[in-house]
Amino acid sequence: MFSGSKWSTVASVQRSDARLQQLLDAMLSIGSDLSLPTVLQRIVDSACKLVDARYGALGVVGDDGQLSELVTNGVDESTHEAVGQLPELTGLLGVLVTNPKPVRLQDVSEHPAASGFPAGHPQMTSFLGVPIRGREAIGSLYLADKRGGAEFNEEDEQLAVMLASASGVAIDNVRLQASLEHVAVLEDRERIARELHDKVIQRLFAAGMALQTTLPLTTRPEVSDRINQAVEEIDETIRDIRRTIFALEARSRRGVRVDVFARVDAARDLLGFTPELRLEGPIDSVVPDATAGRLLSTLHEALSNVAQHANASSADVSVEAGDELRLQVVDNGVGVPDQVETGTGLRNMERRALELGGNASVRRGEGGGTVVDWWVPLR
Repeated sequence: MFSGSKWSTVASVQRSDARLQQLLDAMLSIGSDLSLPTVLQRIVDSACKLVDARYGALGVVGDDGQLSELVTNGVDESTHEAVGQLPELTGLLGVLVTNPKPVRLQDVSEHPAASGFPAGHPQMTSFLGVPIRGREAIGSLYLADKRGGAEFNEEDEQLAVMLASASGVAIDNVRLQASLEHVAVLEDRERIARELHDKVIQRLFAAGMALQTTLPLTTRPEVSDRINQAVEEIDETIRDIRRTIFALEARSRRGVRVDVFARVDAARDLLGFTPELRLEGPIDSVVPDATAGRLLSTLHEALSNVAQHANASSADVSVEAGDELRLQVVDNGVGVPDQVETGTGLRNMERRALELGGNASVRRGEGGGTVVDWWVPLR
């Protein structure tokens, strides 16, 4: 028979096992969806259940350093309406942003930085806050009022920290998936604009040739000049269309760095390995959206060529932004022949660069393999 102390130890182990299973279930739940609002809500709900908290909130920090979104658990609609605004990231709420470490309190009101809560906010006692970090700062998870009147303990903190870590990965995954879809939209719109351009010019030339056959010989050179002028005007119009398309997309862009990372990561399935990536310079702030679309299309084409022709086991991708934007893709494959045939892929790379005043080249690497260089001016 077990003594009382042994029964207590067994019960404690069983409780720990049950909570670990809860944690695993929560991780699976938040990682199984690609809708950001759904993932955020599941994180808060799972956290409250995991540490037995009456209230929970997940605050997402925006580019301006303030809360851009707040997802809650345990707060009813009438309280939401009474509060009416997002809390400010001052006081205790701001501590988790400026100093991203767990905070565990027996009574939140006794903390020297207990401020930042708007009028109408629920009264809280015990408090547990943990930062959520991904590839970038994301926000914080706030939990309050442990049920039963107790305070949050060290085990609660450890479980919340592990859940927050998994949450950062899940949120990154959702955002990367959104970036991949956005890149696909950009490429599809560029393709549509290019096809429109080609069809218009083909029809114009066909109409011009038909017109010339019906005109006297003396007027044909003048008609030809007018057709050429019209072609140039349409060319410029199509370029304006492309610029407009990319400008409209600018509002939903998450940044060129994330898009480049997503494109490289997506190539893993084709290549059988993940390329090494190096990013340098203020890429997000100086690369226009139209240039970013051509960069991503060229990167995709270069990595596809590595997968199809190089027989490589590694590749390095670098993107640098300064006075000019430079993309280089280097692989350790079989290399290119001395006389490189200008196929569709290379022509597309060159065309995208030339449209922006740059250029592109493909050459054999010094130690073998292939080097793709692509650059365009930024200033």
